[in-house]
Amino acid sequence: MKVALALLTTASSHSLVAAFAPSSIVPRHAGSSALFAADTMFVDKTDVHSAVMDYYGKTLQQSSDLKTNACCTAVKPAPNIAKAISNIHPDVIAKYYGCGFCVPDEVEGMTILDLGCGAGRDVYIASQLVGEKGRVIGVDMTEEQLAVAKETQPYHADKFGFDNVEFHLGLIEKLDEIDSLKDGSVDIIISNCVINLCPDKEAVLKSCHRLLKPGGELYFSDVYASRRVPQELREDEVLWGECLSGALYWNDFHNLAKKCGFKDPRLVEDAPITVENAAVQQKMNDMGHANLEFFSATYRLFQLDCLEPHCEDYGQAVIYKGTIPRFESGWALDDHHYMEKGKVFPVCGNTYNMLYETRFAKHFEFVGDWSTHHGIFEGCGTAMPYKSAAVNGGVSTKGGGGGGCC
Repeated sequence: MKVALALLTTASSHSLVAAFAPSSIVPRHAGSSALFAADTMFVDKTDVHSAVMDYYGKTLQQSSDLKTNACCTAVKPAPNIAKAISNIHPDVIAKYYGCGFCVPDEVEGMTILDLGCGAGRDVYIASQLVGEKGRVIGVDMTEEQLAVAKETQPYHADKFGFDNVEFHLGLIEKLDEIDSLKDGSVDIIISNCVINLCPDKEAVLKSCHRLLKPGGELYFSDVYASRRVPQELREDEVLWGECLSGALYWNDFHNLAKKCGFKDPRLVEDAPITVENAAVQQKMNDMGHANLEFFSATYRLFQLDCLEPHCEDYGQAVIYKGTIPRFESGWALDDHHYMEKGKVFPVCGNTYNMLYETRFAKHFEFVGDWSTHHGIFEGCGTAMPYKSAAVNGGVSTKGGGGGGCC
């Protein structure tokens, strides 16, 4: 499914979204680091935080108030997610502005942290999946959103039969200011189309690495670009507010993740975000950016110090036992590792460790050791990773079809 970015062009609509016009643009200097886009996004951090809080706390009152479809969910949820959503209070659903389903498999009993939890939809989904012995923590900087999450907490406790959630007001760039969040205390961190709105993405990723237990993971959906988003587009109010102007160039994200300790980012799925508003597309064409592409993508980043910068071949393999619930016939670690039950599946050293050193180990048999290195693992490269990109054939890996949402 294609997603139209119905950008506003009238004076009245601009007044509604003017809060997203970054007021302080920092010029790029020649010779700057390739990670420049990840450091500040060239906007004043205080202005961005205030704009986002005002827009998501005051301007948006329900999901239908969004001005584009970039922050939405186009893919039908799995049955277990759909069932969990049916148990959530209507007020929480009405204030959902995320763009995907960001809870991974095998989470029962886990501690999950949701960054940018908003009114708490994903927190309450995760609450049901981790169960009474698990714990879910939500962090958001918008008081109005958190008020809904907290006001409906008794409703959900009664509905689920237990209360295993907590909410904190704060910036996800400053998680160290939340006293209850201790280093190495979280199994899984999720985030749903929020990190792109943060001016200091490096601080977010470093905090995630610090808070995760060894073998834990950051599993999140967000928006990425095929190249660095130019200044003219970063200044567009709607594009910024609706998750596009803050999008990282995919390779800057990969490099930033590695810099922050996540040595081998794994793409789970992706889909194109298409600009179908003729006036806006013409504006991009006139600026010389007709070939700029946006993608929604879900990544998983493991907190494993044993991972290498590239996929190395040690002659290893794994055999999936078919024991992960709902995936009796086969299970996918990411977009290019689908393992059928009972079949020997050759893997690189990093994939081996992502399974052996994590909560997934009990679901696999492991073949081989580390005694012999055979060089780089065949097929390991650094080209554009998104199969939904035009250069790769334009085939979405999300839900069996195209889409514009994480």
